[in-house]
Amino acid sequence: MEKKDTEKAKSPLKGALCLTASAFGFALMAALVRLSDDFGPEASTFQKSLFRNAIAVIIAFSVFVRSAECRRSAAAVPRAGWALLLLRSAAGCIGIFGNFYALSKIPIGEAMALNKTAPFFTVLFTWMFLGEKIRFRQALCLAVAFAGAMLVMKPGFRGAETFASLCALAGGLGAGIAYTCVRELGVMGVRGPLIVLFFSAFSTLAALPFLAFGATPMTPAQIAIMTGAGCGGAIGQFGVTAAYRYAQPRQIAALDYTNVVFTAIFGYLLFGQIPDAWSSLGFALIVAAALRSAR
Repeated sequence: MEKKDTEKAKSPLKGALCLTASAFGFALMAALVRLSDDFGPEASTFQKSLFRNAIAVIIAFSVFVRSAECRRSAAAVPRAGWALLLLRSAAGCIGIFGNFYALSKIPIGEAMALNKTAPFFTVLFTWMFLGEKIRFRQALCLAVAFAGAMLVMKPGFRGAETFASLCALAGGLGAGIAYTCVRELGVMGVRGPLIVLFFSAFSTLAALPFLAFGATPMTPAQIAIMTGAGCGGAIGQFGVTAAYRYAQPRQIAALDYTNVVFTAIFGYLLFGQIPDAWSSLGFALIVAAALRSAR
């Protein structure tokens, strides 16, 4: 198993493809979470999170129980692996809560761009705690991609939106910690379906107490839309979990910024949001940096 996991850790192309699929899934999730507010009363952040994670639990559990290899590997997870699973789940939970709150309060492009500080935190934390080196070209690609994201967002902490922007940033920090844990779990040989199942179940249980303060009845359209959001989130979770098992964050992290481009496409298709010249330049920088980093 050790040899197999080492080989997986040296597959940057597979990692790049998985992370791009993840970026698409998370962009779809974000767009549908925001769209659900247009088809009924606005649900709370925790209610949306519960719905999104419950769908992911069902999908992850079905994959897990059908894979004998995953079931066997669960019994072999070391104590340190379970501690990392808890840390990954807690950090990822903070990331979801912060991101979902921001999506309901500020434009989706701004929310997702702020959330895309995650690759920076991931590369930083893997350097600090896992000892993975950062090459100049990869650091430069991350900087260019981040600059592109800022051009898309054109940040300006405005009045009541300040808290929502800070929540989006907290979401990026939480995601960065979570992805660092996923990287180390992959090195340990912990299987992707188990990581996704553990995190989704943890996040579902974490949201439950907050519903005691009141849950908003959802319309049939909202339920259908949030089901789609849950599927998008599952694609994102499985994609990012596989990506950081196949490749080191410094090799593929810039590809996470393609999420901003996918978000802009959904923003146009669903909300009629047309990117301006600065945003278009930002998209070009993101794509260029992502393609360069993947070589």
